[in-house]
Amino acid sequence: MCPSQLESAFQTILFEKRDSIGYVTLNRPEVLNIYNVKMRDELYEVLSAIRDDPDLNVVVLKGAGDRAFCAGADLSEFLTAPPPAKARQVRWERDVWGLFLNLPQPVIAALHGYVLGSGIEMALCCDLRIASEEARFGLPEVTLGIIPAAGGSQTLPRTIGRAKSLEMLLTNRWIDAREALSAGLVNHVVPRQELTPTVERLANRLASRPRLITRCIKEAISRGASLSLREGLDLERRLARQVLFSPDPLKR
Repeated sequence: MCPSQLESAFQTILFEKRDSIGYVTLNRPEVLNIYNVKMRDELYEVLSAIRDDPDLNVVVLKGAGDRAFCAGADLSEFLTAPPPAKARQVRWERDVWGLFLNLPQPVIAALHGYVLGSGIEMALCCDLRIASEEARFGLPEVTLGIIPAAGGSQTLPRTIGRAKSLEMLLTNRWIDAREALSAGLVNHVVPRQELTPTVERLANRLASRPRLITRCIKEAISRGASLSLREGLDLERRLARQVLFSPDPLKR
């Protein structure tokens, strides 16, 4: 199913395609947009379609309502362990986090209110994060008898460093938007009423850039992070040649 067919197909998310920008909204505001099995399956479907859509240059991820981007996972569902064989099958077939990390388009997260647990893990899978002034960030898993299971123990230290990550993960210390900015967790902090206009301006700015170039820049950074410097430089040279010798003069 292509993205244009998905705009009214979901129960827990909203999808809208405006020109070359795709907007994905977590849409369970009555429960602070917590992440459940249905949302996982619907995100997998829409992200798969976005990945394969050559007309989408940028993706924006946001949360519905005034109180939260996403306040975590629905533990009543995810702490009910399926049989091991079923768990492996679901992990293989519904790897939402792998899809997030491997989207070729730049992904912008618009963050407000509570950004907790799976919410912060989802945000960390995005490329740029814009937060409103009242946003609060935390990983409360240690108080629930679990550890992060959607990449938080790996993506957080790669973003803000080991010491700050351990403090948040071990003590359940929440941080506000200004501290998140200082730590490098978010790119910008804006007043709540400016969050949507700021994100839309940024999305339009990125969407106006040549598609091939933005995708190659993202690939160089994303893939290069796990390579040695020499391997990373080789990757950069290959991508630079791909852009340089593109048959399309607009690199689109």
